[in-house]
Amino acid sequence: MKIPHEALLLRIFVGENDRVDGRPLYEAIVLEARRRHLAGATVLRGPMGFGRSSRLHTAKILRLSEDLPMVIEIVDAEERIRAFLAAIEPMMTGGLVTLERVEVVRYGGDEPDG
Repeated sequence: MKIPHEALLLRIFVGENDRVDGRPLYEAIVLEARRRHLAGATVLRGPMGFGRSSRLHTAKILRLSEDLPMVIEIVDAEERIRAFLAAIEPMMTGGLVTLERVEVVRYGGDEPDG
């Protein structure tokens, strides 16, 4: 698979406890991205964060987690990202979704431009 030099970075912020059809929301999003053959997806688990409610979510020594922040990042061509966003809209009951234009320098074994 090849990603265009100019692409979009989709970043989705959700909570670790967010669910869709009984499974973690972040997992459902990544599996849908894979099913649609997007270039790749990464889930990052944050040790601390807060969102719209300003409620602090943090990892404590005595507790493994308290609905920690999860960030899903996906880079692909703009049209593929926008189609994916439309497909996952029914899953999204909250969270934050952002898009950024990015320059793809290298993807996997692809040689850099130049």
